[in-house]
Amino acid sequence: QDVMDIEVKPKPSRPHWYERHVQPCVAELLGSALFIFIGCLSVVEDSGVTGRLQPALAHGLALGVTIAVLGDI
Repeated sequence: QDVMDIEVKPKPSRPHWYERHVQPCVAELLGSALFIFIGCLSVVEDSGVTGRLQPALAHGLALGVTIAVLGDI
C-alpha cells in the first residue's frame, strides 16, 4: 500500500492583542495625520501659478507613501 506523506502544520496562534487592536489604530492615526498634514502644507505653499496641480499631486504622493509604508498593517 502507498501511504501519502502529509505534513501536518501546526495551527497558527492568534495574534497578540496589540497587533489586533492597537497597531491598526496607530497606523490609521499616523496615515491620516500624514495625509492631512502634507495636503494642507501643499495648499498653504501653493504659489498660485500651479493652480490645482500641486495640491493634487501632493495628496496623491502622500496617499501613495502612506499605503506603501502602512499597507501591511
